[in-house]
Amino acid sequence: MSPKPFIPLFLPPKLDYLKIFPEIVKTRDIVARYDEAVKRLPNPEIIQRSFETKEAVLSSKIEGTQATLDEVLMFDAQEVQEEENEREKDYREISNYRLAIEQGKKMLEKHPITENFIKELHKTLLNSVRGRNKAPGEFRKIQVYIGKKGTTIEQATFIPPEAQHINKLFGNLEKYINEHEEIDPLVQIAIAHYQFEAIHPFLDGNGRVGRLLVPLFLYDKKITAYPNIYVSEFLEEHRDDYYELLKNVSKKGDWLSWISFFLQAVKEQTESTLKKVGEIETLHKWLKERMPGINSIYANNLLEGLFIRPRFTAKFMKKEARIANPQTMYTLIAKFLEAGIITDITPEKERNKIYAFPELIKIIR
Repeated sequence: MSPKPFIPLFLPPKLDYLKIFPEIVKTRDIVARYDEAVKRLPNPEIIQRSFETKEAVLSSKIEGTQATLDEVLMFDAQEVQEEENEREKDYREISNYRLAIEQGKKMLEKHPITENFIKELHKTLLNSVRGRNKAPGEFRKIQVYIGKKGTTIEQATFIPPEAQHINKLFGNLEKYINEHEEIDPLVQIAIAHYQFEAIHPFLDGNGRVGRLLVPLFLYDKKITAYPNIYVSEFLEEHRDDYYELLKNVSKKGDWLSWISFFLQAVKEQTESTLKKVGEIETLHKWLKERMPGINSIYANNLLEGLFIRPRFTAKFMKKEARIANPQTMYTLIAKFLEAGIITDITPEKERNKIYAFPELIKIIR
């Protein structure tokens, strides 16, 4: 006899938050310190791209992609256009994740987080060879189940609700996100994240969309000035606990253990990222002080470009650095090479050389 699909209860749950209140306070404190550190940066863009890329790599890795951060940076340098092999397909999925973060930020300037908002993010995420037959931007119309590859529905670890229940459940989730006043936005997004994954509204990409909503929700609630509180690194490192705790909410109604775990994820990853922000700020300041010695009015342009694209070709750095003249670009690259700021990682090539900014890559790895 097949197990029955699970239908989550409507939100909000009735919970006693006193047990986890100290964890809420500690997590909010580190998030506030991190946000202040980012706002102090002379140009917050110098961290945005790096952290978006790492988050995209790790969130996609949870779903089975194999491309590493180094490979993604290498693909970035060359602007891959076609998806011919598995790594290039991985890259497209990771690149789409970054695009979705930026798209979500822009949409939030005019729209709240609604069903259509989330469908648009999903459409962007699945805009690839692998996702084209997975109904991008549409709720599923068939039953799905979660389990190891090759297992049958009888062996499934979780069976989400049947398709006919999705609209009502999602309507309740949307109302909870936009109208309910929870004890704290971090608790609210923890609860919303569970509910989204339990509804499992799409054929594919539910995990990525669910994780993507975390920074966007906190940004929308004005907890952060930028959508940059990410949790995928922690969830990847504690994958078994992540799935087990989500399952325990469904089976036992154990919300507090899940929320406590989620708060720990935010706290630990934000602490780690705060340290990296400090290191990047120090690096940026030190190099900025060296720019007069480069003796070029475009030196600062290239420096800012390096923090956005730490592996690059001259052709694609022109846009980031806003340097129109190719010869100016090549001259400046030569000066940065001589100063030891960048390295040539394709010395065997005469044309289309790829350069790297190793000090930044070392920090974000």
